[in-house]
Amino acid sequence: MTIGVLTLELAIFEAQTLKDKRRILQGFKQRLRDQFNVSVAEVGYGDSPKRCRMGIATVSIVAREAHSLLDKIVDVVRQTHGLTLLEYEREML
Repeated sequence: MTIGVLTLELAIFEAQTLKDKRRILQGFKQRLRDQFNVSVAEVGYGDSPKRCRMGIATVSIVAREAHSLLDKIVDVVRQTHGLTLLEYEREML
């Protein structure tokens, strides 16, 4: 069994308030859950309307599948309007 963890650093330039940020991220997190069946949580910059650190986790029997899934998520983030990917880190446990 392999646990894949992806940590994303995001900029949300469209958000002016924490309420804007929450609205943008809520839809994005739900989309990731629905499309990829992963666990998603905001794990940093909770008090900043323009920044977000997000943690995403998946469990797979084969490490290659978890790695591939996390790569697909990074691609989706890069294509999502309103979010700018600043950096990411992938870890397999």
